[in-house]
Amino acid sequence: MAKFNERLKLLRRESGLSQQDFAKQLGTSKSSVNMYERGEREPGIETLEAIADYFNVDMDYLLGKSDHRSKSAWLEDIDNSIDLDILRSQVKFENLFPIERKRYPLIGTIACGKPITANEEKELYVEAGAEIEADFCLRAKGDSMIRARIYDGDIVFIRKQSMVDNGEIAAVVIDDEATLKRVNYYPEKNLLILKAENPDYEDLVYTGEQLDHIIILGKAVAFQSDVR
Repeated sequence: MAKFNERLKLLRRESGLSQQDFAKQLGTSKSSVNMYERGEREPGIETLEAIADYFNVDMDYLLGKSDHRSKSAWLEDIDNSIDLDILRSQVKFENLFPIERKRYPLIGTIACGKPITANEEKELYVEAGAEIEADFCLRAKGDSMIRARIYDGDIVFIRKQSMVDNGEIAAVVIDDEATLKRVNYYPEKNLLILKAENPDYEDLVYTGEQLDHIIILGKAVAFQSDVR
């Protein structure tokens, strides 16, 4: 499978851009682009995301982990919901102790159990404190994450990112089915293990070409529960 530097060169040439032109679009120098394409330097995560967005390709494709260029339907819905929310005014309340509020797009239901197909809830929003660094939220379904105190019906806030650290909880899409699990990735073994927070559920294990069908939507950064 191709490497990042090969994918970058291919995408740039397909777009008819010189290294100088692309450097201007990216806000960097021609020498940096040249080193990226020669494999002498790798950009940081923010630059990688900017490149993927510019060419409208999936991050895993850009990094050479997948041959699928297109973003998944889930990612497209997330981007559309975020863009729509930016156009709308944020809701603020005034009282004795003002708290800044924000509306987060609720884009669907995610499995806390076996992966389930997206059940999109378009045009719905959840209001919560603006200090939550999230781009969207999902409604949890199932009981596989109860030891992380995430219960059936809870709202899980997700910060959009294509990679997470081992042990972090993430929203993961497997062949267009979404699940919420702890992520453990071992690149040297080409192995991904998705762990539940409930001993009744077995680990989900993926290796080799199976990884081409998996996309990380983002990291779970907060959740909202009803009083129990």
